[in-house]
Amino acid sequence: MATSTYTVTGMTCGHCVNSVKTEIGRIDGVTSVDVDLASGAVRVDSTAPLADADIVAAVDEAGYEVTA
Repeated sequence: MATSTYTVTGMTCGHCVNSVKTEIGRIDGVTSVDVDLASGAVRVDSTAPLADADIVAAVDEAGYEVTA
C-alpha cells in the first residue's frame, strides 16, 4: 500500500469533490480517495506508488488544479 497527499484548488461544493474522486479513482491501482473540501486536501491510497503526473492529469481532467 502507498498513500499520497495533494492539495487541490478550485473546489467549492460536493459536486467538485465527487468529480475529483471519480477522476483519480480511474487511475490503475487506486484503492481509495478522500477529499476534504474545506482544506483542499486529497489523500490517495493505492496498491503501489503513483506518478504525480497521473494525479495532476486526473485533477486537471476534473477541472481543478493541484498546487505544489
